[in-house]
Amino acid sequence: MTNKPFERIHLVVLDSVGIGEAPDAEAYGDKGSNTLGHIAEAVGGLSMPNMEKLGLANIVPVKGLTPAEKPAAHFGKLQEASVGKDTMTGHWEIMGLNIDTPFKVYPDGFPAELIQQLEEKTGRKVIGNKPASGTEILDELGEEHMETGSIIVYTSADPVLQIAAHEEIIPLEELYRICEIARELTLSPEFLVGRIIARPFLGKKGAFKRTTNRHDYALKPFGRTVMNELKDIGKDVIAIGKIDDIFNGEGVTKAVRTKDNMDGMDKLVEVAGESFTGMSFLNLVDFDALFGHRRDPKGYAEALEAFDRRLPEVLEQMNEDDLLIITADHGNDPTFPGTDHTREFVPLLAFSPRFEGGKELALGKTFADIGATIADNFSAPMPEFGTSILTNLK
Repeated sequence: MTNKPFERIHLVVLDSVGIGEAPDAEAYGDKGSNTLGHIAEAVGGLSMPNMEKLGLANIVPVKGLTPAEKPAAHFGKLQEASVGKDTMTGHWEIMGLNIDTPFKVYPDGFPAELIQQLEEKTGRKVIGNKPASGTEILDELGEEHMETGSIIVYTSADPVLQIAAHEEIIPLEELYRICEIARELTLSPEFLVGRIIARPFLGKKGAFKRTTNRHDYALKPFGRTVMNELKDIGKDVIAIGKIDDIFNGEGVTKAVRTKDNMDGMDKLVEVAGESFTGMSFLNLVDFDALFGHRRDPKGYAEALEAFDRRLPEVLEQMNEDDLLIITADHGNDPTFPGTDHTREFVPLLAFSPRFEGGKELALGKTFADIGATIADNFSAPMPEFGTSILTNLK
């Protein structure tokens, strides 16, 4: 056992894998939510032997999993301090910020004034303009889009404005330019939207399919994050998956794009096999996008088990001076009505090959404890929010 700093920290966010209602869940309409617990119950129990060994079931009861007698990781849970339950808020808080003004959501579609400005500046009509599933909106409006060249605009329970276009009707370059215009229009407090998302697709009626050329246009974080501090002192910050988009490139030294969860795990294994000093930061979005919002507990369970099967590949690449942190950014209980995120605690698992075993960590009152711990490890300036637990990770 040693007290020397870790050379590399791999941070993995299981997007939306909440572990039970937060104390303020009722204020968000989420009383009784429990993403992981309800998924396990819905499928008759989960099989996640590797997460089980780390200590996942030592945090909360999970049907199908047994608490480890000697968990390999330190384990606990974190409570969100910021106002909101969206991806950007969760990730920004993990990196040391506290968001006290929630992003705007549009359950009835976007204001006519915004749509009019978007049409005028892009030269294309807007169709849709309502909350919708990304696949259902294509089935509904894809053919009309192809016939008219109008852009499909839709939103979700998240603070996002999504623009879908067929790549053979509107070239990617034009779609991206349209999204950049939308980004500029929604920077004002009047319309403040967290992310603009380009949603290109291909195919014909009845067989439309989104491509991997998605691109997010996020706001810059409202303050400096731990990623900025690490970059400024010469450490590597490798963003895998949509992390680069979530932080709008701020504090990132290398961005690695991914296609899906399994590609994300491939990329993490590759990065873990490289030589660097600093952190890698991976988001696994499929849990949220494909299964949480679509209210598919069976698909969600299969995705969790698929992640668990890939975990040993990551662990095999870890050195004695590596630390792996696994957490989440919010909940998205697929057994709940609607398609919204849910306000929940998130898990915290911290593993290193140097550990002789794990112990329970005190409840974290903010996700920013993770960022504070990472900053503390690399002797970077500490964030304003969060408390380091580095001394507990032995």
